[in-house]
Amino acid sequence: MISGVKEVISFDPNEIILDTEQGVLAIQGEDLHVTRLTVEKGEVELDGIVNSFMYSDTGFGNEKKTGIIRRLFG
Repeated sequence: MISGVKEVISFDPNEIILDTEQGVLAIQGEDLHVTRLTVEKGEVELDGIVNSFMYSDTGFGNEKKTGIIRRLFG
């Protein structure tokens, strides 16, 4: 279960990309499925084998978000 989700950008059995309140989250794995999406609560439930989570604090599209590292050292 992942919370803080604003939008499911794309998904296929090997990768799910989510736009979250904190930035873009890419989940890679095998046999991935979005089993439940609750837009009102911003929750996504996934099923499958997860190999990695990759997070970027650069928002979807051209929207820039400020991460803590950028604020500390920027």
